Amino acid sequence: MFSNDAFEVMHIRNFRLFMFYRLLMTSATLMQSVVVAWLLYNITKSVLSLGMIGLTEVIPQVSIALFAGHFVDIWDRKRIIFYTSLLMLISSIILVIYSEPSFDFHVLLGVWPIYVTIFLTGLARGILAPANAAMLGQLVPRRLLTRAAIWNSTTWQIGAVTGPALGGLVYGFFGIMPALFLVLALYLICAFLFPFIKSPGKIIIPEGSTEGIFARMKEGIHYVFNNQVLLGAFTLDMFAVLFGGAVAMLPVFASDILKVGPEGLGILRACPAIGAILMSVILTFHPPVKYSGPLLFLSVFGFGLSMIVFALSRNFYFSAFVLFLSGVFDDISVVIRASILQLFTSDEMKGRVAAVNSIFIGSSNELGAFESGVAAKMMGLIPSVVFGGVMTLLIAGFAAVKSPSLRKLKLLSEK
Repeated sequence: MFSNDAFEVMHIRNFRLFMFYRLLMTSATLMQSVVVAWLLYNITKSVLSLGMIGLTEVIPQVSIALFAGHFVDIWDRKRIIFYTSLLMLISSIILVIYSEPSFDFHVLLGVWPIYVTIFLTGLARGILAPANAAMLGQLVPRRLLTRAAIWNSTTWQIGAVTGPALGGLVYGFFGIMPALFLVLALYLICAFLFPFIKSPGKIIIPEGSTEGIFARMKEGIHYVFNNQVLLGAFTLDMFAVLFGGAVAMLPVFASDILKVGPEGLGILRACPAIGAILMSVILTFHPPVKYSGPLLFLSVFGFGLSMIVFALSRNFYFSAFVLFLSGVFDDISVVIRASILQLFTSDEMKGRVAAVNSIFIGSSNELGAFESGVAAKMMGLIPSVVFGGVMTLLIAGFAAVKSPSLRKLKLLSEK
């Protein structure tokens, strides 16, 4: 049974510091994404350019993920996270220099420096995703892994609220340079804070383990594809996010349909995370361990339905509420999937399995952004989002029928 103390995992000092680092890093990264999207759309006035953000980020992320997973399983995970985080700092510095009004770099160089920063962000995310997931599993005992996954999701969602909201509001009221300097400051704090986390050390590789980078990468892929619960959860989310996300098109909704400017864009970006935070609070005291499988499918179905309703709305407040609901549904699936990764994967495999997960799930966000841009260009903005929501509903239904092991899943791990 679960302990009545929902905050037990927060008594672990290393875990608290790691969550604070995750909060600042998430806030800075998503704040930068809002500023970049608005800046890019202001320069190009093209929905396809917004879709290209996703493609530019996903290429390095997918390309490096499996290699990163291999090294995460044999190197010190703390050092990998720290040095990779410096890439985010470099991308922020490039944006600050590029956006300085007196330099007029957007006239001289066009928008390609923006895509360079997006490329660096994707490269860093491809490494950080498996490294963060693997290190999380080392910081807490197994009986607290589901609690840790819930707190990790809550922390990410808080960052997803504060980042976009601050990015949009600071950009809207004070201009782009203060917004970018705030991002830079948060990255600098992360660089200062992370060394205070005690390294859990390298994972001891069991005797008889496969040697060689490509053989170990292949081993990680086989591990996922031979586990129906892992494979089902990863695949469900990949296709649902690929078709169901409207976040990439929010600058267009904010600018051309709801007409609320960058301030409104920041609020719209924050609404899903607000819903997710409130759901995380509920899940902290009532973890989704008894009917995990059905809840996973229902949450994906609810997310797809929210996207359809959002596309048809013309009222800013109602649109914000629907995005809030999408965050509620999304957080349930995030927590369940994160718990599945932690509980169904051994420590020595977590880097590689998390790398495969980042390709399935992390890349689907960026490919989804590209798909949204292309679909909006071909079908029109509203029809493309409705189409994506309908596809998400169909995928959830199909997966529920074809994945009985996932449908019957119970995360009763803490005894």
